[in-house]
Amino acid sequence: MTRAARGTPPFAVRIVGLGPGDPDLLTLGSRESLRAVGRAATVMAPPALVLFLESDGVTIERGAISDQGLFLRGSSEVIDAFVAGLDERPLGLGVLGNPLSDFSGLPILLRALERRGIGAEIVPGMPRATLSASITMPLVPLPAGSVHHTWDDLVEIMARLRRSCPWDREQTHESLVRYLIEETFEVVEAIESGDEDDICEELGDLLFQVVFHAQLGTERGKFSVADVIDSLSNKMIRRHPHVFGDVAVADVDQVWANWEQLKALEKAGQARSSKLDGIPEALGALARGQKMQEKAARVGFDWTAARDITAKLAEELRELAEARAAAGPDRPDDAHVREELGDVLFTVVNLARRLGIDAEGAMRDTNRKFDRRFRYMENFALAQGRALSEMSIDELESLWQQAKTAA
Repeated sequence: MTRAARGTPPFAVRIVGLGPGDPDLLTLGSRESLRAVGRAATVMAPPALVLFLESDGVTIERGAISDQGLFLRGSSEVIDAFVAGLDERPLGLGVLGNPLSDFSGLPILLRALERRGIGAEIVPGMPRATLSASITMPLVPLPAGSVHHTWDDLVEIMARLRRSCPWDREQTHESLVRYLIEETFEVVEAIESGDEDDICEELGDLLFQVVFHAQLGTERGKFSVADVIDSLSNKMIRRHPHVFGDVAVADVDQVWANWEQLKALEKAGQARSSKLDGIPEALGALARGQKMQEKAARVGFDWTAARDITAKLAEELRELAEARAAAGPDRPDDAHVREELGDVLFTVVNLARRLGIDAEGAMRDTNRKFDRRFRYMENFALAQGRALSEMSIDELESLWQQAKTAA
């Protein structure tokens, strides 16, 4: 152990490295050091590791640090508040990784402890680089001739493409929107196909879009890929106090409630006047409708049971029939008919949400099923030397029933 203050202090803080965060990778020295103290505060420790320490006889002081992310980065305000709250009992301070290399706020903490005459001991533990190495190690063999690249390599590749490729040089945030949308749907298609190789490749294409936009931001001096990562990481830490802080949650509903409250406190949240703000207009109509309904449900504006929604659906279908009758056969595109049809669809989406089904995904499944069965009908008719357009409605219905069994 490294002693940061000479002499015998009235009480001490033992700063212990927790390693990569896996209980199995906690060094014996770190484990014994915390057990010897008997009580500890942890910084950025995963819940599984915290539970392991508690089962190992260490009392976790969950309220000792007000903001673990700021504490780790060296916020004087947060660190001073922590030090001011120390009492006469020894305390362990478990820090993810190795305090000497992964804890940027360590010098500030040591100075704050020294000002109060509190001795400090450091038990390094295992560096977080151990975790980084495991993350970057490929899990599947690459094709012959491929090489392993790092994140830095990818950023450099993107920068060189912008310098040397005529097409890449011409792109803007706006011109890339179509490709961002296409790549997103290709990831969805790969996931729904269940092909792991395709998922890996399509995720790479989507990641490339993120890096491309970050490169454009870098060239304009607005933001870099590092800013994107910082923004995302800070947001996830801030919105998950039950993982990175001391907040306890009982279930998923409480996680959602905390998430909404924390979002409302952020800059973007404070600028919003409605719970429905922030849902993209460009989102698919079914998906957007379901998202709106989910937001409304979180403030209590919701049906109590699925049967209530089916009753509402029957009501909407009646209103659609009445609108069609009023419009007459000469006005199939009547505005009132369109409105009532929209109400029917919106209610169907509400039913899907209540049943726990993604309406957009369910519609994609049905589209694929129809595509498969209709193609079967075309191929069957072709084999008979006929076209579907030549068949009677009864023949088409019979063939459709056959397709339902075969495809």
